[in-house]
Amino acid sequence: MPIIDSQVHAYEANTPKRPWHNVPNWPDHVTGDEMVAAMDKVGVDGAIFISAFSMYKYDASYAVEVARAHPNRMAIVKPVDPDDPAVDDVIAEWKKTPGTVGIRIMLTKENKRDPKHPGLDRIAKSAVRYDFPVNVLCWDNLEAATTLFDRNPDTRFIIDHLGILQPRVPPAPAERFEPWADLPKVLDLAKRKNLVIKVSGACTLSKKLYPYPDIWDPLARVFDAWGFERCLWGTDWTRAFAVVNYENAVKPFLETDRLSATERAMLMGGACAKAYGWSPEKS
Repeated sequence: MPIIDSQVHAYEANTPKRPWHNVPNWPDHVTGDEMVAAMDKVGVDGAIFISAFSMYKYDASYAVEVARAHPNRMAIVKPVDPDDPAVDDVIAEWKKTPGTVGIRIMLTKENKRDPKHPGLDRIAKSAVRYDFPVNVLCWDNLEAATTLFDRNPDTRFIIDHLGILQPRVPPAPAERFEPWADLPKVLDLAKRKNLVIKVSGACTLSKKLYPYPDIWDPLARVFDAWGFERCLWGTDWTRAFAVVNYENAVKPFLETDRLSATERAMLMGGACAKAYGWSPEKS
């Protein structure tokens, strides 16, 4: 079973050619070529490349370039705009673009979007029409996302980052907020069969240093509730850059004795391939 990272972000340097909307605390550049090189170093066969909303908003042109350059290593997902009355046409065009496997909506509190916004339902229905899963970033807003999920039971949703707010900066471990406070809500969501969940960025939730041993007990509860066939491992690199490097986000899952070989194969590739309908060619 190939190893597939369910969420990575790659991007060019901030230049007038393709300017960033925001400047996060990420490296100056992590191009598609550099991302693939990082994957090669630790034995990751493929990745779902989520076009970086913080930098490029709804413009996924760089992701398209990377997918064209690395068609057997990267599949791509584009954020779409609920405020765009022509969003259905945008999704239809995206479906025609080589390498596309999904779309994404941003439903965090900081976006201040009404969960009953008609554009969200328009996107959900369009996703069914064009056979796309909808990635949802709702990590501080699970109640709002739940109303969207329940209004659209025929849509396949993928919850980003365990649905749990994750740090962007590295406080000392003893100063970490309670990272798993929303875990009961995450476990309850598993009842909804049109959802799968990304176990992405999990290492950033540790209060201990590498190899982050304290993530495994709460993750075991996620695996029990959701089943490994609905859990998609991922690093969320480069968003996680300031907290954990790429190698250290991969190796704990490869080396832990808390997973059997069968569980590891499903978590680190099989479930992702099923959710997105895509798998890389083995190098």
